[in-house]
Amino acid sequence: MIEVSLRTPAIPAQLFAVLADGWSYAGWVVGASHIRAVDAAWPAVGCRIHHSVGPWPLSVQDATTVITVEPDAMIELNARMWPVGVARVRVTLRPAADGTEIVLGEELTDGPARLLPTTVQATLLRPRNMESLRRLETIALGRGGSRGPW
Repeated sequence: MIEVSLRTPAIPAQLFAVLADGWSYAGWVVGASHIRAVDAAWPAVGCRIHHSVGPWPLSVQDATTVITVEPDAMIELNARMWPVGVARVRVTLRPAADGTEIVLGEELTDGPARLLPTTVQATLLRPRNMESLRRLETIALGRGGSRGPW
C-alpha cells in the first residue's frame, strides 16, 4: 500500500465528519468530479457513494464502497474507476498532541492500472493523495470555523 501522511491541527472528529459526509467526497478526493448519490446509511459497511471521475464529458461513472469503518479513527474503501481499475483506500486518523496525523494509503487491486510497477504507481499516487489530504484538512478546519492563514 502506497502511503502519504499529513499533520494537521484538526482533531479526528472534525476530519471524520468530512469522511462521514459522502456528499463532500468530490470536494477532497482529487479526480472525483461529481457525486450522483450517497447511500443513506453512509459510512456504514457496504454503503456506497455513486460518483463520476474525470472531467465532463469524458467522466467515468462508478462507485466507492465502505469496507471497514471505525468512527473518528479509520475508514477503508473500495474505490472503483472502471475500466482503469479498482483501489483499496484507507484513511487513518491518529490523534497527536497538536491535532491529528492523517495517513492515506492506496493499493491498486484490480484492472489495468495495477499492472504498473509500484514505483510508477507511487510517482502518480503520492502527489495526488497529498493534495487530497490537504483538501480534507481544509474542509475539516473550515467547518470548525477556522479562517486559515490569510
